[in-house]
Amino acid sequence: MLFRRIVVPIILLASATPAFAHTGHGVDGFMHGFAHPLGGLDHVLAMVAVGLYAAMRGGRALWVIPAAFLGAMAISGVMGMAGYALPYTEIGITASVIVLGLAVAFRISLSTATAAALAGVFAIFHGHAHGAEMPQSVSGYEYAAGFLLATALLHTTGVALGLAAGRLSERGGWRVAQVAGAAVAVAGVALLAN
Repeated sequence: MLFRRIVVPIILLASATPAFAHTGHGVDGFMHGFAHPLGGLDHVLAMVAVGLYAAMRGGRALWVIPAAFLGAMAISGVMGMAGYALPYTEIGITASVIVLGLAVAFRISLSTATAAALAGVFAIFHGHAHGAEMPQSVSGYEYAAGFLLATALLHTTGVALGLAAGRLSERGGWRVAQVAGAAVAVAGVALLAN
């Protein structure tokens, strides 16, 4: 039942939609920055997967992993805004979807520090993409605040889903989260194929 409600729609969306995260959204400043991470399936899946993985790890990981992602994304976002080139950005973003999905699917046990470092590496690609796509006509501070807030909300969504799965673990809750992780990885492969 949950498989049909959660995983099937994710797979269908991923197979039908290419990564449109790097197109303009037609709004200025804060709202443009806020809309940018929400406008691409690749960003949404990776950021929710970060939260799911953090919840799966529990303890300090609940905030350390998302904070590492946000910090690295902010720094690389500034680099993107400044016009610094980063090769293989789209491949890095898509790889983050696949790897983070697999980490959740297989409940890969990394130390909090290692998981935070991995999240930070992937955040570099996401942040650079957000920063590079900032329109010249908007305030960098407002734009950055928007995309950081949207990212934090996506991480929070993943954490909440992961914590809910943990509470339902006696009823197979983590299995549902693992299936969702597998669906994220499959979606990443579909995005890579596009």
